[in-house]
Amino acid sequence: MAENTKQKVKGRFAPTPSGRMHLGNLMCALLAWLSAKSQGGSMVLRIEDLDRERSLEKYRTLLIEDLDWLGLSFEEGPGENGPCAPYDQSRRYPIYEQDYRRLLPRIYPCFCSRAALHAASAPHLSDGRVLYSGVCRTLTEQQRKERMRLRAPAYRIAVEDTVIGFTDGVQGWYQASLAQECGDFIVRRADGVLAYQLAVVLDDARMGITQVVRGRDLLSSTPQQIWLYQLLGFSVPEFYHIPLLTDPEGKRLSKRDLDLDLGILRQTYRPQQLTGMLGYLCGQLPMPQPITPAELAQRFDWAKVPRQDIALPRSLLSDLSKL
Repeated sequence: MAENTKQKVKGRFAPTPSGRMHLGNLMCALLAWLSAKSQGGSMVLRIEDLDRERSLEKYRTLLIEDLDWLGLSFEEGPGENGPCAPYDQSRRYPIYEQDYRRLLPRIYPCFCSRAALHAASAPHLSDGRVLYSGVCRTLTEQQRKERMRLRAPAYRIAVEDTVIGFTDGVQGWYQASLAQECGDFIVRRADGVLAYQLAVVLDDARMGITQVVRGRDLLSSTPQQIWLYQLLGFSVPEFYHIPLLTDPEGKRLSKRDLDLDLGILRQTYRPQQLTGMLGYLCGQLPMPQPITPAELAQRFDWAKVPRQDIALPRSLLSDLSKL
């Protein structure tokens, strides 16, 4: 009998502790957990706190408490809990540096100001993002030294003129030309902090993540990340870009929407009620009903998750309190 060599699913949830989690954050955490657990896999909780100005310890503590309250367990992280420790990005700089040095032949300093990048003459993509022109890529060594005296640079990586495509587990086929739709992108900010595009690749690769579940607003950044995986010789995980949860008017939820953060919701609803509501919104239940994450995992099906953003019905939360 042939040995089963299929890799075990390993998912992750990687929040930034810059505020209390809201219902949209919780939906992402739940779907990532359900997907891994429904396939007999494990989950990692990683704290993305590279930006120390935005990340606060009190929110780190609260998000761990909120996930535990909902009933989401994690085999690894945060802190030192697991073989890939540490699970807080702010403590992973030595790990980042060894991989960053491997990319140095492709990396160059960029001295462009934010105003220059967003000037009307700069090429803009259809979604409003600025396509970097590559002006700093061709600077001479002398020009770079002169500009270094005036301002600290960010660091960009020179991309190849190639098309990267992949099949997303929710959104289907997606592709982008790195040169025409992405451009040379920042891998290290001027303050020395590693950029998200690189840090997330290094973390997921080094932690053995096989499945990435996140909001569909990050879909367009995935080709750059896949290219980095390939450039560094890492295995590329599966991607599932889920719809965003919006308010009844279609506005994306944020951590400023305090009426939908976990601090408020926990005062009114039981964890099983919120799990059931999110399960209903994500197509896993025919109607909102109290259910635990473990029970919902037994019937989880990615094919039922909608592709488009999900507007939170105005009456749903009030109706939920009656269950």
